[in-house]
Amino acid sequence: MADTDNNTVELIVKQGKPTLVPPAEETEKGLYFLCNLDQNIAVIVRTVYCFKSDSRGNEDAVEVVKNALAKLLVLCYPLAGRLTISSEGKLIINCTGEGAVFVEAEANWAIEDIGDITKPDPAILSKLVYEIPGAEHILQIPPMVVQVTKFKCGAFTIGLSMNHCMLDGIGAMEFLNSWGQTARGLPLKIPPNLDRTFLKARDPPKIEFQHNEFAQIEDISNPSKLYEEEMVYRYFCFDPEKLERLKKMAMEDKVLNKCTTFEALSAFVWRARSQALGMKPEQQTKLLFAVDGRSRFVPPLPKGFFGNGIVLTNALCKAGELYDNPLSFAVDLVQKAISMVTDSFVKSAIDYFETTRARPSLAATLLITTWYRLSFHTINFGWGDPIFSGPVTLPEKEVILFLSYGQERKSINVLLGLPSSAMKCFEELMKI
Repeated sequence: MADTDNNTVELIVKQGKPTLVPPAEETEKGLYFLCNLDQNIAVIVRTVYCFKSDSRGNEDAVEVVKNALAKLLVLCYPLAGRLTISSEGKLIINCTGEGAVFVEAEANWAIEDIGDITKPDPAILSKLVYEIPGAEHILQIPPMVVQVTKFKCGAFTIGLSMNHCMLDGIGAMEFLNSWGQTARGLPLKIPPNLDRTFLKARDPPKIEFQHNEFAQIEDISNPSKLYEEEMVYRYFCFDPEKLERLKKMAMEDKVLNKCTTFEALSAFVWRARSQALGMKPEQQTKLLFAVDGRSRFVPPLPKGFFGNGIVLTNALCKAGELYDNPLSFAVDLVQKAISMVTDSFVKSAIDYFETTRARPSLAATLLITTWYRLSFHTINFGWGDPIFSGPVTLPEKEVILFLSYGQERKSINVLLGLPSSAMKCFEELMKI
């Protein structure tokens, strides 16, 4: 519900019948390889991009977006296929050329009725992304589902549901920017490179590192009682001054020579969340986050790599060590986790999955996803940059999102969900 002029307006989105948008020309058919880095993150990511122009209405928005998609799917044809299971029991794409699912929708409200779109409400934003009815697992959901919603004020949104096994954040950003360039009749700045075979496991596999990112931790703090409470979602804004204060806090005991924004913020929220959830001092706790491996591979991944070039790395310690030590302790663990990601570490992780088929365990774990370095705010379909872009909601209760915020995108919004009593405690710990 949104409140405008003291009247309560019910926000209704009327969805049309879903259709398919196949590639505009005949494309390659058959099975398309998904590497082990893709297998681990086969979750649906739902995002919304909102456009409004003073000089152009939304009358032809559906046609422009749809036609450009059909053209781009010629180059990115695996997105027009369907997920299936290979003879090895892994996810693979059957390139059928069926196409992306496409839905036209109309909203009975103006975009302003959403309220503060920089702090979106998942209950509202979820109306702008089409859900496949009755889908029980990811094989029943096409890799790409698009909903274009027109608003009565002339704005429109593109709601995107995409399987993470297809693209990481950088790949998705390049795809969306290419989509916009196609819509404007421009050549692609970064054409997609579809070859994922150089991320195949070695034969025989060679595990050279201890891969704690997959380690199963015993959760002795018993948070299940806590999670019976209502889940509360909040944004915490860290402006440049606050981020600078955090970095000073991390370096005040002179243990560290340098410290980045990501390192200080990750360490700070890891410690605060562990405290807010009442983790016992002897509880092992794990921090997981993705590092872009594109430049860390030898040789580096090619420009325009269409896939997942990210690698999960980890930091692990007892919760009590986070509580009792200065912030520099946790920052040092984050720095070590980043420096651990080398070509040999990534290849070892690929081989580890090949041998074990393990999934990263999320017990007593925080998984941080960083979006503030991604330029989703530059996508242009002919209506200028989006006035808002971002996720609909968090995929798991263990996930925290870092998003850019503000006119110059120098602030970072930290989005997370916690049980209500834990959120009250977390809010206090955020005051620095």
